[in-house]
Amino acid sequence: MNTINDAFTQASQDDALQADLSPLQAVIFDWAGTLVDFGSLAPTQIFVEAFATFGITITLAEARGPMGLSKWQHIHQLLQEESIRAQWQNAFGRAPGDSDVDAIYARFMPMQIAKVGEFSAPIDGAPELLQWLRARGLKVGSCSGYPREVLNQLLPQAAAAGIAPDHVVAGDEMAAGGRPGPYMALANVLALGISNVRACVKVDDTVPGIEEGRNAGMWTVGLTLSGNEVGYSLAEWASAPAEEIEARVAAAEAKLHKAGAHFVIRSVKDLPQVLTQIAAAMREGVRPE
Repeated sequence: MNTINDAFTQASQDDALQADLSPLQAVIFDWAGTLVDFGSLAPTQIFVEAFATFGITITLAEARGPMGLSKWQHIHQLLQEESIRAQWQNAFGRAPGDSDVDAIYARFMPMQIAKVGEFSAPIDGAPELLQWLRARGLKVGSCSGYPREVLNQLLPQAAAAGIAPDHVVAGDEMAAGGRPGPYMALANVLALGISNVRACVKVDDTVPGIEEGRNAGMWTVGLTLSGNEVGYSLAEWASAPAEEIEARVAAAEAKLHKAGAHFVIRSVKDLPQVLTQIAAAMREGVRPE
């Protein structure tokens, strides 16, 4: 059997646009930082604001740390950080527990529901990409760390802008848990009637999202520039020095590769070329393992 390095050849963008993607069956996308919300800004800022209502100061960088987890688990992870845990101890005279996670989550949810629609704009090229996939017979799945209540606010606005996957799984819908477990990705496989997990590609901008895809036995593609690990708003990206942008992208690329991403690209606009390479490798007998 060929190795991945032996099988993959550099296809041009023109080749990708004409590509036969068989035997691929589906692409499963994350939401914020992947399909919508360039920079994954909606959840990060709300975490900062929710903690502030308890008198706890966290930075945007700290808020981004556990991104990709379900929001309850995200808050729980933040409370394990030494500096944040120390603030809680000083403020309340005890270490934070699950009931405190519940309290912050209860504060977070209405704030996130109210704000998520402001960050529903598609990432450049995403609507066209979904059309391109469907024209080639692929199913389009999706999953998110967002709870269903939040997605219910986001989905109609995203759909009006051309982002309407065939299936959506929310971060609070799996009894077995969320990322980095494979459960949301596999729920897409079941709902979409996919016959082989190896014929799926998971696309995500976070470490837990890449680990989710690997744990599900799928191909994985990480995103840097549009996502959480780089963390620019569109305005910040437009004004940032080129060397700073490249440094952030390089750091994000290394982190996502370390998490197990088979490929790392800047945004979904670059995905057709990678899918062409994956499909060609599969026809040569290469598997995502």
